[in-house]
Amino acid sequence: MEKLKFYIDGAWVDPAAPSTLGIVNPATEEIFAQISLGSRRDVDRAVKAARRAFATYSATSVEERLTWLQKIIEGFSARLPELARMMTLEMGAPITFATERQATVALFHFEEAARVLAQYKFEERMGSGIVRREPIGVCGLITPWNWPLNQVASKVAPALATGCTVVLKPSEIAPLSAMLFAEIVDAAGVPAGVFNLVNGDGPTVGEAIAAHPAIDMVSFTGSTAAGVRVAKLAADTVKRVAQELGGKSANIILADADLKTAVIQGVHACYTNAGQNCQSPTRMLIPRAQREAAFAAAREAVDAIRLGDPLDPASNMGPLVSQAQVQKVQNLIQSGVDEGATLVAGGTGRPAEVNRGYFVRPTVFGDVTPQMKIAREEIFGPVLSIMSYDSEDEAIEIANDTPFGLAGFVQSRNADRARSVANRIRTGRVYLNGAPFDRSLPFGGYKQSGNGREFGVFGFEEYLEVKAILGN
Repeated sequence: MEKLKFYIDGAWVDPAAPSTLGIVNPATEEIFAQISLGSRRDVDRAVKAARRAFATYSATSVEERLTWLQKIIEGFSARLPELARMMTLEMGAPITFATERQATVALFHFEEAARVLAQYKFEERMGSGIVRREPIGVCGLITPWNWPLNQVASKVAPALATGCTVVLKPSEIAPLSAMLFAEIVDAAGVPAGVFNLVNGDGPTVGEAIAAHPAIDMVSFTGSTAAGVRVAKLAADTVKRVAQELGGKSANIILADADLKTAVIQGVHACYTNAGQNCQSPTRMLIPRAQREAAFAAAREAVDAIRLGDPLDPASNMGPLVSQAQVQKVQNLIQSGVDEGATLVAGGTGRPAEVNRGYFVRPTVFGDVTPQMKIAREEIFGPVLSIMSYDSEDEAIEIANDTPFGLAGFVQSRNADRARSVANRIRTGRVYLNGAPFDRSLPFGGYKQSGNGREFGVFGFEEYLEVKAILGN
């Protein structure tokens, strides 16, 4: 499969200079596609197209933008199975998960952006004048490989809805679903230059986007270290920076919770997307007296995991995205053993069920202390750390003892008690008792998990400037 062109100014174009990269199927370890790697010249060409288009697109009516969004929604819906399969091939998500979560949730963001746009008041009277909200301008969007379409959609949808134009750099590890999405945008008749896609790596294309003087805003999802680099590059031109970065979420199981159910659900939540999920509850906090029951429930949950070919609907966990990711996870599992954590399930090495692919063993550690590497570093693999506490205050203290603050989880039979604990967790989002995803609620982090918010009206307003008009 050769996907060697970029989408710039309403057309598929050749890169400024030829440079290719093979895309590896993580389940087979074989290259199955080729893309081009872009350069600063490609970024500059895309930015110029977006800047030209912004002059007219920013002045379009709400009705016009709703029409384009609806056509994108229709095209996305029609091609959803194809988009899901492409994500399975490029980053290993099991096909059922890729269909029901990866692709479907991405579609949700366009539906939500259209809903917000249809009822949003861009002007309101305040004091002696008017407060007006206007599109911020040209937006550089840099997205990761773990949710390759969800993160594209959560940025592109509100940007287009508000009247901004965009230059998108999807992850070079999993870019193919984003390229299919570009075909959907093109077929929807979105004006030339409004949406542009340039493939490439972070040090070249990503940094060119972050530093470009004609880009008004950069929205980045990825590691905290890369986010720091993006922010420093963006600072020279004082552009707006929105970031969704790393996480090390705690799942506090209170003493009155149904322990077995909470632990089993917590293990599976940790293993979402093979653990390659920024908000996964990777630290499970349990009452010390319930240690043995928690370990037994965790083993039962791990036994239900079905590793295998991600194109097989029976598989509920696929491979990690790359050999580099496997090595990182293996090293961290070994560090847990070396630092004295109790290995409850899993461990190092390749799972017995498979003989190829970037698979790792679903792993649970018990007796983990806050100083251990596995309790502090974002692992990004199916590795759960069970930590014990003696009091509710201690549990909250452990939960907050991290540089991250993306999400938190609380389990209790008492709704008021769960809410009280949630209020004390320093994170941008807290899930109570297995609450489901809600596309309308804001998503983003405290501390080193980032700044700004995505989803719903909060994500919509990230792409707007605020103007006060006095004397009207």
